[in-house]
Amino acid sequence: MMTANEIRDSFKKYFESKGHAIVPSAPMVIKDDPTLMFTNAGMNQWKDIILGTREPEPRRRADSQKCLRVSGKHNDLEEVGHDTYHHTMFEMLGNWSFGDYFKEGAIDYAWEYLVDVLHLNPEDLYVTVFEGSEEENLTRDDEAASYWAKHVPADHIINGNKHDNFWEMGDTGPCGPCSEIHLDSRTPEEKALVPGRELVNKDNPQVIEIWNIVFMQFNRKADGSLEPLPMHVIDTGMGFERLVRAMQGKHSNYDTDIFQPIIKEISRLSGMEYGKDENTDVAMRVIADHLRAVSFSIADGQLPGNAKAGYVIRRILRRAVRYAYTFLEQKEAFIYKLLPIFINEMGAAYPELTAQRELITRVIKEEEDSFLRTLEKGIGLLNAAMDDMKENGKTELDGVQAFRLFDTYGFPLDLTELICRENGFSVDEKQFDEEMQKQKARARNAAAVENSDWVEILQGEQKFVGYDFTEYECHIMRYRKVTQKKNTYYELVLDNTPFYGEMGGQVGDSGVLVSENETVEIIDTKRENNQSIHIVKELPKDPTADFMACVDIDKRAGSAANHTATHLLDYALKQVLGDHVEQKGSYVSADTLRFDFSHFEKVGDEDLRKVERIVNDMIRQNIPLDEHRDTPLEEAKKLGAIALFGEKYGDKVRVVRFGPSCEFCGGIHAQATGHIGMFKIISESSVAAGIRRIEAKTGKECEELMYNIEDGLKAIRSLFNNAKDLQGVISKYIEEHDTMKKEIDQFHAQTIERTKTSLLEKARNINGTTVITAVLPMSAQGAKDLVFKIRQAVAENLLCIIGSIDHGKPMLSIMLSEDMVENHNLNAGNMVREAARLIQGGGGGQPHYATAGGKNADGLSAAIDKVIELAQL
Repeated sequence: MMTANEIRDSFKKYFESKGHAIVPSAPMVIKDDPTLMFTNAGMNQWKDIILGTREPEPRRRADSQKCLRVSGKHNDLEEVGHDTYHHTMFEMLGNWSFGDYFKEGAIDYAWEYLVDVLHLNPEDLYVTVFEGSEEENLTRDDEAASYWAKHVPADHIINGNKHDNFWEMGDTGPCGPCSEIHLDSRTPEEKALVPGRELVNKDNPQVIEIWNIVFMQFNRKADGSLEPLPMHVIDTGMGFERLVRAMQGKHSNYDTDIFQPIIKEISRLSGMEYGKDENTDVAMRVIADHLRAVSFSIADGQLPGNAKAGYVIRRILRRAVRYAYTFLEQKEAFIYKLLPIFINEMGAAYPELTAQRELITRVIKEEEDSFLRTLEKGIGLLNAAMDDMKENGKTELDGVQAFRLFDTYGFPLDLTELICRENGFSVDEKQFDEEMQKQKARARNAAAVENSDWVEILQGEQKFVGYDFTEYECHIMRYRKVTQKKNTYYELVLDNTPFYGEMGGQVGDSGVLVSENETVEIIDTKRENNQSIHIVKELPKDPTADFMACVDIDKRAGSAANHTATHLLDYALKQVLGDHVEQKGSYVSADTLRFDFSHFEKVGDEDLRKVERIVNDMIRQNIPLDEHRDTPLEEAKKLGAIALFGEKYGDKVRVVRFGPSCEFCGGIHAQATGHIGMFKIISESSVAAGIRRIEAKTGKECEELMYNIEDGLKAIRSLFNNAKDLQGVISKYIEEHDTMKKEIDQFHAQTIERTKTSLLEKARNINGTTVITAVLPMSAQGAKDLVFKIRQAVAENLLCIIGSIDHGKPMLSIMLSEDMVENHNLNAGNMVREAARLIQGGGGGQPHYATAGGKNADGLSAAIDKVIELAQL
């Protein structure tokens, strides 16, 4: 039986023998495409070729691509773990032809590989072809059907509808019919009862699609119409996990050697056996799948976070933690312990896992610990809500509260329902769904972008000239109108542009587009499909005119200096902290420099000063830019440039060197380090487990920082009569302050003690309970100290209620002795919430001690009386 690794290798070797260039997987996390957060299909890295903005050489390619599908159109998250074949992270085996072979070649290759190389039984294979669409004015794909007829009988060729057999990149763009290959892996007895053709695309877990061959031959315009593509493209995608399942004779992807080592380790660590209980089995499958998705994402540079791609990764990891918590009884961090087994299985095929092992481990463990604390907090809030329901005779938790637990604390609905059910309550699921739909609608409205079709003026490929020029003659090749949040702007593509499109952490250029009759402001430049997209508020009156594109050179110089400074900073950090330091993100603009890097502890002040000295020394040396463009990748590595994990590099790269600093980089840089002026670190902080962030200033911004510091020192010195020994004078003032604070604290303690004694003398006895009440001018801390002092003095049968007023704001404090809580079933928290209404406020606390603040000081006496009434003495 072939292993998963052997199957992956056989695919690559087969297509290599057919003249395909074997290319490495692109990162799963997409950094420079505004339309996608993650690679969700094998074709993502070839979008610019398919759209015609990059040359297609080589025309035949193949690879195994890491993919993630958890949001948007392709969202399998909720199915993961519950069935046998859905995953978040999966591998897509694919072969492409850009203007080379088309339908016949793709079909013949697929059949030969599956049947002649892998020896799958042809009787178990069914294929689908597009049945056509009247509304699209498209006929059945008889061409594909005729090629399939060479390999399979007619009853194994099935018509498929537009949903299943017409593939589209998005609402607009390249598209075309496709053929799916389905495998029937049922038992002979099952096959005899129902033919496989009747179960294709019917969600039968044993009759599943394993390969999709897309024939891209149309372009979808904004008005929905189709036009032929100038170049036909073959895009195939075969689910690696499903193929391995077929080859290993399993009925579930999770029973293959891709997942079983992880599941066995989960079973060992949890002490629970796989295959004995459905809930436990689902949990183990969820954890095994999500471990892969999160690990690859972190290795590719995406950390869990609160927004966009980071939020998606955090959500996946938290789903795994919740399943471990609920069904495997794992109350402490658990998932990070599975990494050794996972990396041992996949590290050879994907070396980034091995290289980033420590970072992945630290990040996952910290996220687990954090979410487990959140779960505990959510359970506490849910318990409080159930207590309120008991008091008010309710049996159903309203959906708004359930959604708040989900939205704010990541507390999933099914866990809320489980806990409620165990305590005899239900959840208003309909109201929860309504709140969820409201949130989704808000998100859709915020992100909604309406693009018109590109208006073509000129054909051709854009040329970027920004490394050498800040002004250049140009023409508009195409433009389109974009509407977002009721704002309208235009996007322009120029034939020659000096404008750098935002990429690699460096902001896009701004400037103007000048013709003989007008000047149009370019407010920003974005990067999309490997070209610069220029953003303007108004379309030029004559888009066909001759233009001069002029970059704002002041902003360009500032961002270039800051970008160069990040390279020097990266080099200096490696010198001071060690070679484990690796860039994990950056942001540079004309006035800002931010650099994220891998390091596992806070960088001390002494080391930061060493880093600054190295960078500033390199600035003073005025090292010139040594640039190597269009350098073959292997040659670039020989120059000393280091490839970053999570970055996608082409066959040729640009290398930027400043003395000993040598990096792959496509950004804009200073012509020499002296242009930076000066470098000063202003902060060092933690971004996530194992990731630190440095923010710094350079050039004019650094100069302004120095002036601000100088002005601040002068202002402080003037407060101390311009003392020469400022540090000594301030130290003396601090000592005097500490002495006076001690004296004040002593006076405060004496006042509290006298007040306590006075109140004890005035205490009332109501049916055996010592009741102490007062309204006093006192701070919140003073009131707290007082009631605890009184509780020390009266250990039993105590009800103490103090109303205090501080700067006009009233506060109510309740203290009960322990026996009053246990024997009389009193709860200070419940009592204070009820009484606080009389001071127009609210509060809460523990059963023996609670406080409430309010707005109406005149209501304090009535509030005290209300507490006595509630105590029912």
